[in-house]
Amino acid sequence: MLRLAAPQRLGLVLAILVIVLDQATKLWMYQYLVVDGVRAVTVLPFFNLVTVWNYGVSFGMFSTGSGATAWIFSLLAVIIAGGLTVWLVRADRVLLTGALGLIIGGAIGNVIDRLRFGAVFDFLDFHAFGWHWPAFNVADSAITVGVAVLFVDSLFASDGESKKSP
Repeated sequence: MLRLAAPQRLGLVLAILVIVLDQATKLWMYQYLVVDGVRAVTVLPFFNLVTVWNYGVSFGMFSTGSGATAWIFSLLAVIIAGGLTVWLVRADRVLLTGALGLIIGGAIGNVIDRLRFGAVFDFLDFHAFGWHWPAFNVADSAITVGVAVLFVDSLFASDGESKKSP
């Protein structure tokens, strides 16, 4: 049996927490925005809750509307999450394993949407001065924060530390 040290357990716990939080918020917002028919609501002058179905990848890129894209993107995300999980199990730094856990959890959260709906359900919409950030969800946020932390970790890890992880 594989024994995991504290950093790896942290990464896996973060991945699970992101999946649960992502799916719980999507279920709540889906019920409110889609089932109840609200569609959009202004929460703050710079923040709305909206219904957006993302058939592509980040920011809707590669959104062909084809049913096959959901399966292709899901397969690709599962392969990437699998590779990141191998990296997480081999890593020994808390910052690195935390970042990987966030990315893995976010990827799996969005895969669940693609398999359920054929698209990712986005509902958070921030805007200011006529500029809108593309709608996103908890999984997208976790991936973004995870990638940023991964980048910071790679910049500040000492040479000896960075050679321990693939």
